[in-house]
Amino acid sequence: MDKGLFITIEGTDGSGKTTQIKLMESFLKGKGCEVVLTREPGGTVISEKIRALILDPAGTEMGSVTEMLLYASARAQLVAEVIKPAVLCGKIVICDRFVDSSYVYQGFGRGMDLKVIADINRVALDGIAPDVTFFFDVSPEIALKRRTAATGTDRIENEKMDFHMRVYAGYKKLVLMYPERIKAIDGSRSVEEVFKQVAGHLELLVE
Repeated sequence: MDKGLFITIEGTDGSGKTTQIKLMESFLKGKGCEVVLTREPGGTVISEKIRALILDPAGTEMGSVTEMLLYASARAQLVAEVIKPAVLCGKIVICDRFVDSSYVYQGFGRGMDLKVIADINRVALDGIAPDVTFFFDVSPEIALKRRTAATGTDRIENEKMDFHMRVYAGYKKLVLMYPERIKAIDGSRSVEEVFKQVAGHLELLVE
């Protein structure tokens, strides 16, 4: 293909994103595609340093605007250094989280104006938009239990449950707003059943 594809993965922490991303990578490589995996915040040396700052459990005084701008800064670097070059040369980029996370975490979760978030990120995105987004739909109660048992929690995950419920409701609203782009996947099922849903969409993308 002359131009590649940009696939983003969304869902609350513990929704099974990491496992499914690895399965997606294997599936697409089996189709002869060149795949680049990355994540947000992070994915570059600079963006990973910003990630450490954002997620530091000690950073409890961080303001909502500061948080939103840091996410956008990390995103701008990732787009410029990794995502845009890879897509333009025909690769498939799979990114664990992207701008939808800012809408749900800083917008619906923190109560920030969605238009402000969109305006800031319009500069960061530099014309890049996902071709498809997979939202792994798992209730926050279940997802956070999974995550805490596996790796412990960071600053965002340490927020109270009502924050995570607002984030989850935000994801549900985005699915309704962008049904052509965002594919809701029932993440409460077995790994194999979840990937079967994902694979059906991937087949259509790469055929």
